[in-house]
Amino acid sequence: MKAMILAAGLGTRLRPLTNDLPKALIKIKDKTLLEIAINNIISQGFTNIIINVHHHSQKIIRFLQEKNFGAEISVSDESKLLLDTGGGLKKAQWFFDDSKSFLLYNVDVISNSNLKKLFDFHNQANSIATLVVRKRESSRYLLFNENNILCGWENVRTGEKKNSDNSRPHHSYAFSGIHVIDPKIFSLMPNKNIFSMIDLYLKIMDKNKISAFYDEDSLWIDAGKPKGLKLAERNYFSFIKSP
Repeated sequence: MKAMILAAGLGTRLRPLTNDLPKALIKIKDKTLLEIAINNIISQGFTNIIINVHHHSQKIIRFLQEKNFGAEISVSDESKLLLDTGGGLKKAQWFFDDSKSFLLYNVDVISNSNLKKLFDFHNQANSIATLVVRKRESSRYLLFNENNILCGWENVRTGEKKNSDNSRPHHSYAFSGIHVIDPKIFSLMPNKNIFSMIDLYLKIMDKNKISAFYDEDSLWIDAGKPKGLKLAERNYFSFIKSP
């Protein structure tokens, strides 16, 4: 199975830690966020991984060259231009050439979610994308109808909303930074290089099924902010994996 780890972000929420270091190489005890993500993914059956890089990209590339993870790992280099989540995936389209659904995973997500269960759910749902969600406090929520199909988005701080014309929202969930995506998504991407996956989902949701995978039972930590790093330190042995 194939996976992409999104590791190109600037890590602004973790400054000054990320002034001279990419977010992906911030450590929880003795392991970097990137190492934790790779080991987790490999331990659940993914043997072919691509990682996008931008901020201090050469440090990530050297890190990957010095490590032996026991899997085939490629790099999508965005050093010259940061492409956002959707643009980053679009640039890596060449990697997903087997017509099979794949995993998209944020490097600052720490989770022990069952990815096989997620893939099984996605395949049964016959969706173009399945998003891992949960009930948690957030400023932005994805809105789903009674069948847990994406039908909108809202920012509760600003009041901004984006709703489908065809469905009334019934559930508000926070996105967990983990997707399973059918490669048909590439044919629906805009003719531009920089865009977010969430914006793409909202644009295509009226004609394409995008499902929620509700996962409240697993450990989940946003390690892309100082509070999350401290929480990860306390829960280190709950999620640490080695392939």
